[in-house]
Amino acid sequence: VVSLLPSSSSTSSSYSRFLHPSSTMASSPFLRRATLVAISGGAYAGTALLVYNYMTFGQEEQDEVAKQLSQNKDYSYVMDPKRVDRFQSIADTYDSQIGRDEAFMGINVLRRALLYFHAKGTVLEVGAGTGRNLPYYPKAVDRVVLSDSSDQMLQQARTKIQRLPPQKRSRFACLEADAAKLHFDDDSFDTVVDTFGLCSFDDPVVVLQELARVCKPGGKILLLEHGRSKSWLSLSTYLDKNAERHAKNWGCIWNRDLDDILQSAGLLKVDRVDTWHFGTTYYVVCRPNSESNEQEMLANSLVDS
Repeated sequence: VVSLLPSSSSTSSSYSRFLHPSSTMASSPFLRRATLVAISGGAYAGTALLVYNYMTFGQEEQDEVAKQLSQNKDYSYVMDPKRVDRFQSIADTYDSQIGRDEAFMGINVLRRALLYFHAKGTVLEVGAGTGRNLPYYPKAVDRVVLSDSSDQMLQQARTKIQRLPPQKRSRFACLEADAAKLHFDDDSFDTVVDTFGLCSFDDPVVVLQELARVCKPGGKILLLEHGRSKSWLSLSTYLDKNAERHAKNWGCIWNRDLDDILQSAGLLKVDRVDTWHFGTTYYVVCRPNSESNEQEMLANSLVDS
């Protein structure tokens, strides 16, 4: 079952106001409690059904994947660099396949909150996919470059952009690009965004280092990611057991250690980390670490000389 409450205990008052914008909606304490119970109960039932269906009906496919791998012990869907090609083939149906899951899990609320509170100015989004963040960019954002390595996924994003009113449409542009090798100058963007991309990149550490490079000093790097849980080991065991099947179907490695990835990147100063859904979803706000950047530049200059 997916928890709809953050694992961390520190939730800011502004965060609460965002999630509950109208405190006068139900003046009676009884009505407020009843409303919360109804919403929580519906979310609980929906997510319980979702998780049960995924765990139960995926077993036959998991057995088939295990059989395929047993016949070729040198192969792994997780380790195959071509697994990301899967996004090309699922682009047309991607939104319809994950839309219900994200609604049940409250992912859209997390997307909105991350961008509403922290995105501003000129923005680069990597791993933008079909443009699922498009509705959530606030007025504080002037320009957004949506980048992805899959032209088919970006085509879905372009279609969504064309459906926007002209005044909103002009804020967005799409770019086919490798997040590990961005062709932008240092300090180019006020905000850099990645949502559910670190699970798919071949080297997420290198990608984070690139995000730090192109983000302006004092800018923000916003991450919404999924990975292994540190608090629910049984859940991480399930992710490990089904990692090959998930990589085959979605091109995604869903059991990566996000704490280790963030630490290994080295060039980030983390301002905030909240974990949701039993510790499998990370909500991260960080900045380029200027001291680490200066040390890296000095090391590179010494090597060049």
